[in-house]
Amino acid sequence: MRRAIYPGSFDPITNGHLDIIERGCKLFDEIIVAILVNPNKQPLFSIEEREEILSEVLETINHHSCTILIEDFQGLLVQYAVKKNADVIVRGIRAVSDYEYELQMALMNRRLEPQIETVFMMPAEEYSYVSSRLVKEVFSLGGKIEGLVPSSVEKRMQLKIKRQK
Repeated sequence: MRRAIYPGSFDPITNGHLDIIERGCKLFDEIIVAILVNPNKQPLFSIEEREEILSEVLETINHHSCTILIEDFQGLLVQYAVKKNADVIVRGIRAVSDYEYELQMALMNRRLEPQIETVFMMPAEEYSYVSSRLVKEVFSLGGKIEGLVPSSVEKRMQLKIKRQK
């Protein structure tokens, strides 16, 4: 069985993330969508909310008979990958600037755990500029994010912002 880990903040999950997960399911038997717990960041959604959102939206994609699990983790990604018996870490790359950072991370991960491979995947062209950070920024300033995130995520963001006011 080929098991991959797709790590990220997923705060919020975007259509670019979903695109990579759906296409990753064509390559792997199982994908663990791993939410990074970073105590130094102030996320829009809690870990529990992100897990719930991911569960909802992942039901809408074509899994290609691939199993998708949702978990959270702290610490070194490669240690988590070894613990989960994963073969591959999947990373999305949108631009050259992503590549430079991701290459450094992949090489360090290879040094720490040579048996874990890193696979870079590009999202579909229409999502090549979309990031969770950018979606939150545009949304918070009143911009439209329709088509960048699932509609259920946009609704949750609207509710979250209303509660914070």
